Amino acid sequence: MNLLLLEREDLLAEDFAVLDAARYPVRGDLWPPQPGRRLRVGMSDGLVGEAIVERVAQGGVYLRFVCHADPPPPLPLMLVLALPRPKMLRRVLRSIAELGIKRLCLVNAARVEKSYWQSPLLQAAALRRYLVAGLEQACDTVLPEVSLHPRLRPFVEDELPAMSKGCERLLAHPAATEPGRAARGRKVALAVGPEGGFTDFELTLFGSAGFSAFTLGPRILRVETALPALAATLFPAQ
Repeated sequence: MNLLLLEREDLLAEDFAVLDAARYPVRGDLWPPQPGRRLRVGMSDGLVGEAIVERVAQGGVYLRFVCHADPPPPLPLMLVLALPRPKMLRRVLRSIAELGIKRLCLVNAARVEKSYWQSPLLQAAALRRYLVAGLEQACDTVLPEVSLHPRLRPFVEDELPAMSKGCERLLAHPAATEPGRAARGRKVALAVGPEGGFTDFELTLFGSAGFSAFTLGPRILRVETALPALAATLFPAQ
């Protein structure tokens, strides 16, 4: 953890916070802090700054802080991702927060197991927990927005065109012939399928919505491996 993310409910005053040990049980090598220790902190969806530990009492840590700097800029990428299995989704959520992706649409696909949609990980509190872990790693404060779309066709036909307006629409697919290239300052809406890939019908569906397929090469990558590679390909300077 490189940053401690503060929530509004932690505040006792504009520059003073108390962290309940029940909410912050383990924070890596920064936790539990000792009086006088300085910590990098950030206000949720706000600025980044520094805090000093004033007091450690039973059940809480009292911080005096000031936030004055902007968080890292977001990646101009909206990700449409076929729902991974829960074990992988935990890692993916952390990764997208670390990469600066601020919009994630989790969608169904023919090769997505139906049981994945019943996972407790899709509850708002669980999603937030893993996203916050990614933000704290990257010293970011702005929580990604996550939406769930268990019916792919209505989403692609009725919602996605408006959501991706003004974006270059791309789809990552190993069998595509067009190689990946830098987005060159453009916003991108990127669709990524399950490990088995989108079916031909699904590729046609995205194609009808204006998505062009490209490839990173012939290797079939796990989602957690593909996402950083895709981000680096599309936004090499970021």
